[in-house]
Amino acid sequence: MGLFGNLFTNSKTKEAADLSVLKTDIHSHLIPGIDDGAKSIEDSIAMITEFYNLGYRKLITSPHVMSDYYRNSSETILSGLERVRGAIKEANIDISIDAVAEYYLDADFEQKLENEKLLTFGDNYLLFEISYMNPPDNLNAIVFKMQTMGYKPVLAHPERYNFWHKNYDKYLEFHDKGVLLQLNINSLTGYYSLPTKKIAEQMIDNGIISLLGSDCHHQGHIKSLQNVVYEKSLHQLLISGKLLNNTL
Repeated sequence: MGLFGNLFTNSKTKEAADLSVLKTDIHSHLIPGIDDGAKSIEDSIAMITEFYNLGYRKLITSPHVMSDYYRNSSETILSGLERVRGAIKEANIDISIDAVAEYYLDADFEQKLENEKLLTFGDNYLLFEISYMNPPDNLNAIVFKMQTMGYKPVLAHPERYNFWHKNYDKYLEFHDKGVLLQLNINSLTGYYSLPTKKIAEQMIDNGIISLLGSDCHHQGHIKSLQNVVYEKSLHQLLISGKLLNNTL
């Protein structure tokens, strides 16, 4: 077995974690046809059924809002949500679903922030993401603006921004400034990369993760979710007392 094989094996536990303690998933793409997530209502229901089987009882789905690719609005998201709610009721799945947005910090975001009532969850939590290539120059200013307007910013999947892997203090800085960090649960399996997994584990060790999200787009993500329950780092996070999922 190679080095990576040993690392992955050593991260496993024989006992499966109980995802029902989370109660709520706060990051997914389950509204069909409006972003790169579910393609059809049948896709949505198939994934939602698996969430229920894994122990989740509430989903806060979060379609992309991007000016160049997914020009969703609160109206398109909430109308899509009602369609999914109807399908859940028809399928008789005992799970609730709400919707927010995963806002991309592009050139149009600041205008949206100033002129629209953005979709939030929990205690006015606002989910946002940034480019995987490099952080925006005005990131700190935009975060501060969100906060001064009463929003509580939640940075989606910080472990996936490779440009900070060698600048780990950036994660600590965000945490200290009151930015909530939302980890993709599948990062703990090495789904995205081994370096992403290691950074995710380091953030758990440092106690700076406040929310877990599946970032589920398709059945491949569901399959990874079914395996993540054997990751030692997930067990560590679930008993840490740091997560807010079950308060939502």
